[in-house]
Amino acid sequence: MVVKPKRIRLFIKPYCGWCHKAVHWLDEQGVDYQKVDVIADETAHDEMIRLSGQDLAPVLDVDGKILADFGPDQLADFWKELEK
Repeated sequence: MVVKPKRIRLFIKPYCGWCHKAVHWLDEQGVDYQKVDVIADETAHDEMIRLSGQDLAPVLDVDGKILADFGPDQLADFWKELEK
């Protein structure tokens, strides 16, 4: 069984290397997600801080489950946990 989350949002900063890696990973997996630029959208930046407790990107929000300030390896592990 594959988990089909209702809403996936990736909070990013345009010049963030980890953010680009996260986008690439999600795209490779065929994940349907919304990319949120926290530099262009101050409200989104505030929400990212509220959700994750810090202002580092990327932050992934999968139906309220938060993965903050991560690299590709952590993203893969997080995704495996979601699919259990």
